[in-house]
Amino acid sequence: MRSILLLLAGAAAALGAAVLRPDLPAHLRAGLGLAPAAGTAAHHAGPAAAEEDDHDHGHDHGHGHAHGPGEDRDGEAADGTLRMTEEQIAGAGITLAAAGPGSLARRVALPGTVTANADRLAHVPARVAGIVTALHRRLGEAVAAGEVLAVVESAEIATAKGEYLAALRTTELARLTFEREQRLWQRKVSAEQDFLKARTDWQEAQIRLDLARQKLAAIGLGRTEIEDLPRQPIEALRRQEVRAPIAGRITARPKMLGDAVSAEMEVYTLADLATVWVEMAVPPADLAFVQEGMAARIAGESGRLGEGRIVFLSPVLDPETRSARAVVELPNPAGALRPGGFVTAEVATGAQAVPLLLPRAALQQVEGETVVFVRTAEGFARRAVVLGRGDGEEVEVVSGLDPGERYAAGNSFLLKAELGKAEAGHAH
Repeated sequence: MRSILLLLAGAAAALGAAVLRPDLPAHLRAGLGLAPAAGTAAHHAGPAAAEEDDHDHGHDHGHGHAHGPGEDRDGEAADGTLRMTEEQIAGAGITLAAAGPGSLARRVALPGTVTANADRLAHVPARVAGIVTALHRRLGEAVAAGEVLAVVESAEIATAKGEYLAALRTTELARLTFEREQRLWQRKVSAEQDFLKARTDWQEAQIRLDLARQKLAAIGLGRTEIEDLPRQPIEALRRQEVRAPIAGRITARPKMLGDAVSAEMEVYTLADLATVWVEMAVPPADLAFVQEGMAARIAGESGRLGEGRIVFLSPVLDPETRSARAVVELPNPAGALRPGGFVTAEVATGAQAVPLLLPRAALQQVEGETVVFVRTAEGFARRAVVLGRGDGEEVEVVSGLDPGERYAAGNSFLLKAELGKAEAGHAH
């Protein structure tokens, strides 16, 4: 019994020494049923364990994890708020606006067809009967006003030019005769009757010259061309140059080299597509709202194409469709509107006031809700809103936003992206 007590006392003494000796080898401490010393455990667990401990420590004390301007420091990202300074807002190009009343345009949507502007469309005829001997321009090419497009050789034009040249020469001779007879009459050398006859002959020659000049102008010759005729070679008299009456693009060229043409036959068709028309059929139900001068937005399959005004609204109805023809004229500088294309015209027929109006660019879809980012003292707060009436650019807010509140009106999609990143970091 005494030996047993001695053994128990020795074991207790050894255990006490082990507790007081943290540098005791690990296998001896394990044999005594003791936990590893703190420093020794960290040392033997290796870098991974130390890193994990540091990571846990950082989470416990809020250290070791960097937060961006939109991330959750105190749980804000979880409830849809973003922290941003004025400098960050300006740097991101986010524009602010105050919520307030506005007007929504009432619009009537009408299908339409793009056509060439009839005021800028030219059918170019030969003007004389003859043979096409030259075609200088191809389909689709742009031409300037007055540019030579084709050449027609014609006996008709040769006759007209010959008559003009003969009349020009006759007039010149009549003028010289008149001036001579005038001098002789003033000197009392010749009779007054000779003087009067010479004056009459000169006046009649001037009339015939004017008629010949007008005939050439009707055929298509300009003033400069007519004045240059006396200096032209004789073989050029049969050539008729077909010139472009307007600047534009060639949309048709029905004749070929060697074709016989009459005066009224078309050689080219030109269209100036810098402006185009959109023709629509306005049904009787909308005629009370649509008027000349109203603005119209034109859209196609690729989106919005331009804006113009109604320049014509027919006072009579089509007997078959019982609708009125309306024409919208609009600029087409880039050529995106091509004649023959189908479009939709939205005609603004009036306006209606709404108490709270926002641009559609301020709205974003987040988690199935339509939201607006409202400016707060620390940044922005996501706010779900209920929408009412709207048009293509603006929409009424029925609830969720108060008048006077400032919100992100431009580049709000950047806030949506930042919110998504912040909430993803919060979930992690």
